[in-house]
Amino acid sequence: METQHRGGFITGSPSPTADEKTWGMLAHLSALIAGLFGFPFLGPLIVMLTKGKESAWVEQHAKEALNFQITVTVVLWIAALSMFCLVGFVLAPLVALVALVLTILAGIKANNGEMYRYPATVRLVK
Repeated sequence: METQHRGGFITGSPSPTADEKTWGMLAHLSALIAGLFGFPFLGPLIVMLTKGKESAWVEQHAKEALNFQITVTVVLWIAALSMFCLVGFVLAPLVALVALVLTILAGIKANNGEMYRYPATVRLVK
């Protein structure tokens, strides 16, 4: 069966292997560890550049996670700048909490063998 990319999703592919599910999950959850150092996009980027070459399924999860983490990073920078007018003190924790919940949800979906698309994400990496 031929694997094709369609609209950001993989069609015609067999179910992902256990290894692919694990790496798909790590593509999302690695952002939480990298985020502790201020660069949440590095985890998904590393997964994409290493394991993404071996599996289109893992590559799609890594790209989706990378795009989301880039978007969240930019929004958090804007929130940090808006702290001068006090809005950022509410916005930054709210964005961080939503990002945490969505990242964990995406990791669970990947581990279940499902694709996940983050809402409100600028997809810079295609």
